[in-house]
Amino acid sequence: MASKLHPSNSRGRSPVSIFIVLGLCCFFYLLGVWQRSGFGKGDGYAIEMNKQQTECNNIVPSLNFESHHNFVATVDSSGPKAKVFKPCDVKYTDYTPCQEQDRAMTFPRENMIYRERHCPPQEEKLHCLIPAPVGYTSPFPWPKSRDYVYYANVPFKSLTVEKANQNWVQYQGNVFKFPGGGTMFPQGADAYIDELASVIPIADGSVRTALDTGCGVASWGAYMLKKNVVTMSFAPRDNHEAQVQFALERGVPAIIAVLGSIQLPYPSRAFDIAQCSRCLIPWTANDGMYLMEVDRVLRPGGYWILSGPPINWKTYYRTWKRTKEDLKAEQSRIEELAEQLCWEKKYEKGDIAIFRKKLNDKSCKRKSANYCQSSETDDIWYKKMETCITPYPEVKSANQVAGGELKKFPARLFDVPPRVANGNVPGVTSESYEEDNKLWKKHVKEYKRISRLLGTTRYRNIMDMNAGLGGFAAALESSKLWVMNVVPTIAPKTLGAIFERGLIGIYHDWCEGFSTYPRTYDLIHANGAFKLYQDKCEFEDILLEMDRILRPEGLVIFRDEVEVLNKVMKIASGMRWDTKMMDHEDGPLVPEKILVAVKQYWVGGAANNTSNDE
Repeated sequence: MASKLHPSNSRGRSPVSIFIVLGLCCFFYLLGVWQRSGFGKGDGYAIEMNKQQTECNNIVPSLNFESHHNFVATVDSSGPKAKVFKPCDVKYTDYTPCQEQDRAMTFPRENMIYRERHCPPQEEKLHCLIPAPVGYTSPFPWPKSRDYVYYANVPFKSLTVEKANQNWVQYQGNVFKFPGGGTMFPQGADAYIDELASVIPIADGSVRTALDTGCGVASWGAYMLKKNVVTMSFAPRDNHEAQVQFALERGVPAIIAVLGSIQLPYPSRAFDIAQCSRCLIPWTANDGMYLMEVDRVLRPGGYWILSGPPINWKTYYRTWKRTKEDLKAEQSRIEELAEQLCWEKKYEKGDIAIFRKKLNDKSCKRKSANYCQSSETDDIWYKKMETCITPYPEVKSANQVAGGELKKFPARLFDVPPRVANGNVPGVTSESYEEDNKLWKKHVKEYKRISRLLGTTRYRNIMDMNAGLGGFAAALESSKLWVMNVVPTIAPKTLGAIFERGLIGIYHDWCEGFSTYPRTYDLIHANGAFKLYQDKCEFEDILLEMDRILRPEGLVIFRDEVEVLNKVMKIASGMRWDTKMMDHEDGPLVPEKILVAVKQYWVGGAANNTSNDE
C-alpha cells in the first residue's frame, strides 16, 4: 500500500518544486548580472586575477622599457596627490653635488683636497629634478657606444682641441668619435694592451679587475673589456671637461675621484692590475703615500703599470721641460718605494714599466717598514690616507698567496671567495654564500620575466645600490653589461668578497650624492636599500639622487618590504616616474614586494625652468 501512495504524493508536489527551482535560478542570474555590471567585488577580483594569469610573459603592461628619444608629457594621476617635484634650472644639467667647482674652490689645494668629495649640507641640497639637455637621446648600444657618443648628450668640445694629436676624441657632425688613443698610446689602446700582455697574463682569466688612476676618457678600460677585464676608471672633475661623463656615456665603468688626502673607496686587495698612463700623480710625494694607497688596493700577485713621467726620461726630458737629474732621481725614488712595498720590476721598455706585487711577505727584502696599525683595512670611508704600508695577511709557506688564491675568471665568479672561506666576512659561511647565489639566480630570472630587455644591450650601465655579496651582478654577468656593486657604508663590509668574485664596486653613503655625472646609469637595482636607510636620512633625498644619475627612460627595480615601498612609490609619483607594484615571485603572501619604475623622457627648456629652491 505504501508503494502505491508514494508515486501519487510525488506527482502532487512536482509543479511546486519546479517553480521553486526556477525562482532560485532567476534570482542568482539577476545577482550575477548585477555583479558583472561593475558593483560586485567578487567577479571584479576574479577578472583581474584571470587577466594577470594570461599575462604569462610578465612584461609589465603599463610600463614601456623601449627607448623612444622623444618628449613625453607628464600624465596627470587620478590617484592620491603627492608632492610634485619641479625641474631644476637648466644650469644644473650636469650637476654633481659632491664635486661642484664653486664649492671645490673654497677648499685647500694641498694634496688635491679641493678635488675630493665635498657634499652640500642638508639645507643646501636641491629638491628638484635635474633636466636632460635639449636634444638628449639614448646612447648608442654597446659595442658601438665604445666608439661613438652623441654630442647633444655631452656637449663639450674642449678635449677634441686639447688632445687632438693624441687620438682621445674627435668631433664629427652630431657625434664624438673615440679612436681608442691615449696620451701614452696615441697609436691605439690595442697595441698598448698587447705590449702589456707580453708580460701580464691578461688573456687567460688570471687578470679580471683593473684600476685606472687618472683615466682620461677611459679608452684603456674600454679596450680591456675585449680581454674580459673590467676596469674601474677614475678622474677628477677639473678643467678637462667631462672625462668621466664621456667614459660612462661610452658604457665604461668610471667615477669622479682623485688620489688626494682620503683613501680610495675600495677594499684592500681588490684589483688584479692598477695602471697610471701619464696620470700626473706625484708618486714620490708625501713619502710615497699614493703608491702605498695603490699597494693597499692591489692584491698579492697583482701588477702596477706606469707609463709616462719619469719612465723614458732620457727621451722626453726636454718635452716635459724637466732636467735629466730631476727625472732620474724621481724614477730611482719610485723604484726604492716599490722595493719597500714588496714590488718587483718585471719590465721596462720604451715608455712602459711594469711592477709585480709579491704573493706574500716571505721573500720581501725590506730594510724597515712603517706598517699601518689599523686592523680594519676596509673601514675607509672619509678616512685620511696615511704614510704607512698595509701588511700582507699571514701565510704559512713561501708559496702561499696572502689572503687566498683566486681561480681564473669566470670560474672565480661563483667559487667561494677566500674571505668567505676564511671566515673574514661576519655572518657569512660557504653554505650561506651558495644559498645567496641560488636566491639571486631566482630573483634575476623573475626580473627578466618583468622585462625581457634585461640582459640585452638596452641596459648597459647597471647599479646595485645594496650589493651584499654581489649575487645580483653575478647572476646577470654578461659582456653586454656591467654592474657597479655599491656596498653602503652602514652595511656589512662585503665589498672585498665581491672583488674576489671578479666583480667591481665601491663603498658609498646614500645619504650623500654619488660620485658621477647625471644620466649615467640605465638601470638601478635597490634591494633592501630603503629599509636600511629608513632611520638614517630622507627617502626623498635618496630618490632624487637616483633620478639624477638615472638616464631618461631608465629602469629602477626596488625589492623591499611593502610598507617601505608604499612610501617610496608615493614620493616617486611626483618625480615623473611611472611605477607598478608587483608580488614577490613566491606569491602574494610574501611581505617582500617588487616595485618597478621607469623614468619618463623629458628635457630642460624654458617651459621646465624653475628656481632651485623648489
